[in-house]
Amino acid sequence: MSIVFVPRKLRGKAKINQETIQRLLDENDQLIRCITEYMQKGRAVECVQYQQILHRNIVYLATIADASPDDMPPSSNSTSTETSASTPAVNGHGQI
Repeated sequence: MSIVFVPRKLRGKAKINQETIQRLLDENDQLIRCITEYMQKGRAVECVQYQQILHRNIVYLATIADASPDDMPPSSNSTSTETSASTPAVNGHGQI
């Protein structure tokens, strides 16, 4: 839920962890599937409530991302960067 919808006295007290974030991402996936299904059936009016929830979740996740420190450890995707940094570059002629 977006920080905008949380009462002032409760702001900043929620425990944010990887499980909560993953739950929101899974929920967003399901919401997108529902929105797509309703749109294909021509039922745009029913999509509005799901779009509002999706928007609220995305804003909340963005708020978490903005509030997180920049010095967080790199994700598992950093291994490809580290590998390419330690491998000598090869020019266009196959020479080092």
